[in-house]
Amino acid sequence: MKHLIFVLSAPSGTGKTTIQKLLKNQLKDIEIITTYTTRKPRKSEIKGVDYNFVSKKIFKKMIKNDQFAEWSIVYGNYYGTPKKEIEENLKKNKKMLLVIDTQGGLKIKDRYNNKVLLIGILPPSLKEQERRMRERKDMKEEEIQKRLSISKQERKILLEFYDIRLINKDIEKTVERIKEIILNN
Repeated sequence: MKHLIFVLSAPSGTGKTTIQKLLKNQLKDIEIITTYTTRKPRKSEIKGVDYNFVSKKIFKKMIKNDQFAEWSIVYGNYYGTPKKEIEENLKKNKKMLLVIDTQGGLKIKDRYNNKVLLIGILPPSLKEQERRMRERKDMKEEEIQKRLSISKQERKILLEFYDIRLINKDIEKTVERIKEIILNN
C-alpha cells in the first residue's frame, strides 16, 4: 500500500518551514495541510498559508467539537491538524504533507497507521541548530534555551519512532530527497 500522509517533523532551527515552502512550490499534486495554532504570527508569516492563527478560546472550542486529527501544546501554544481536510484527502486517495511536531506526528501515525510515513529532519549539529535559531532574531535567550532543551527529546523521538531521518546540511538536497520519498511511496 502506498502512503498518503507524509509527516515532516524537525526540532526548532532545523529548516522545516523553509523546506515546507520549497516543497509547496515544487509538489503541485500534494495537498499541504495548514496547521491551526494559538501563537502570534511572525512578521513573515501569512494567515491561512503558514498557519491558521486562532485564539485559545476558538482552539479549545475546536477541540471540544472534535475538529482535530491531533493536537498538542508546544512551547506554551496550541497546535492542531484539521481532521476534516485529512479525511477528505483520504477519500480522494490524495497524498498530503503535514509539517507538525513529533508529538503530533506520533498521534497521526497512531490514528492513520499504515497510510502514514514519518520523516524526521535533523540539524547537521547542535551548534548549527543554535546558530540558526539565533539568526532568526525573533526569540529571546530564554526561549532559545527552552527550544534547545526540548529538541533533545524531539531528536530521541525522531531516532526511535520515525520511518526516515534526514540531516539537513544542504536545503536543496534535503528538499530533493523528501520529494523523492513522497513521489515514490
